[in-house]
Amino acid sequence: MTDQQPSPHTPRSLIVSFYGAYGRGVAGRPAGPVPIAALIRLLGAVGVDAPAVRSAVSRLKRRGLLTADRAAGGAAAYGLSAAAHQLLSDGDRRIYARPASSSRPGHHGWLLAVFSVPEHERHKRHLLRSRLARLGFGTAAPGVWIAPAHVHDETRHTLERLGLSGYVELFRGRHLGFEPTSDAVARWWDLDALARRHRAFLAAHEPVLRRWTRRRATPVEEAYRDHLLALDAWRRLPYADPGLPVGLLPEGWPGVRAGRVFGGLHGRLREAGERFVAGVLG
Repeated sequence: MTDQQPSPHTPRSLIVSFYGAYGRGVAGRPAGPVPIAALIRLLGAVGVDAPAVRSAVSRLKRRGLLTADRAAGGAAAYGLSAAAHQLLSDGDRRIYARPASSSRPGHHGWLLAVFSVPEHERHKRHLLRSRLARLGFGTAAPGVWIAPAHVHDETRHTLERLGLSGYVELFRGRHLGFEPTSDAVARWWDLDALARRHRAFLAAHEPVLRRWTRRRATPVEEAYRDHLLALDAWRRLPYADPGLPVGLLPEGWPGVRAGRVFGGLHGRLREAGERFVAGVLG
């Protein structure tokens, strides 16, 4: 696993984060297509201009994540595709159900992905490796990738969606040696790089949580902005660090604190953010 990170807060990433947080329904209202004018207003609140929103929406439409539609008044609007709904549902389990990657008290084994791709389809080999890496797998050996067992369902969904399941065998198991499992984990994942990413999140968002903790009022647009920016920064981390067991990580692992900071911001700001979005959607 490399230390290369995507640029923070790109328009496309922010739109995905917006739909994940608010585009499936807000304030008890069912999900519906979001008018492009409203999407421009909502992304403008986090610093994205209208041309960038339109360009990012076009790219997400070409990727099959957004579908063109019409709002109730006939205005151009965009909703989530079925594939996007599945993608976001899988993401929910990582981002919200397991807020601190290393706070899991137990460990339920490992998921092994063993693959073989014919040479004449080597482009699929590259796609397979990149997707496993994005799912948080480490490399145990050439052609053998490893992750905590709890990522099984999401891995299966992803491989089936991309037409890659025919090249992969999945196994669950325990590590039985010959080196201590903590040493093996440090070899399978670049823990120094992961720790730097957690610390970068803390440097950007822990002061934001402290400020909100001191405040009594919760202005809805500010809450929406800080919640969406924190979510957009956080949601990549549970993929880079896929919930490695706490007992196998270095002492003082910053992922624990990073998860608590995100959980604190989410709990403090989500409801007010929903009120802002509902107001913009009218």
